[in-house]
Amino acid sequence: MAVDLDFVIGNWMENISDPFCVRDRIPSREECDELMAKYSMLPNIVAHSQQVMRVSLAITDNLKNGVSINRDLVMAAALLHDITKTISLKTREPHDQSGGELLLELGFARIGEIVKQHVILLDFDPKGRLEEREIINYADKRVMHDRIVSLAERVQDLIQRYGTTEEIKNRIQQNESQVIAIEKKIAGFIAIDLDIAIQRIQREK
Repeated sequence: MAVDLDFVIGNWMENISDPFCVRDRIPSREECDELMAKYSMLPNIVAHSQQVMRVSLAITDNLKNGVSINRDLVMAAALLHDITKTISLKTREPHDQSGGELLLELGFARIGEIVKQHVILLDFDPKGRLEEREIINYADKRVMHDRIVSLAERVQDLIQRYGTTEEIKNRIQQNESQVIAIEKKIAGFIAIDLDIAIQRIQREK
């Protein structure tokens, strides 16, 4: 079940002395780097996360005037979305859920909720306002390892790596349909062509 973030954030300051209150803040870039080191993220996973951040910010920085997105939240969530991926390679835990729970415990409630939904987005509204969690979910699907790829290429990679059963393969393919819908939604909020915005990252290297 998703955390009611409006309730959490709206009541945080009033209940700051309450030991049971869910805390929420956004870590700086330096804090994100420290957290990635603290939780022993493998170098290839760090490189992937950094590229997801670049794609996420390429979208965020090219949105139409008046579109409200928290850039710092996008940056931090992108960098930390795979924070428990390294340990999950041993434990086989769902890293989206364990990562989200860890970040919630650390006091990063909004980031935790985004991380929980970077694999599968819940309650997606194609006609609603653009949300940070949608940008992260989509950006993650455009990065294979540390390389920017098409959605189709990324889906094939996921099937090859994780599609051990027909059920899992079908789930990955069903999720592709949602990501295509997210892409269409983002395209409606961005001021330039989405692929042009993402391609600029490669030219700026």
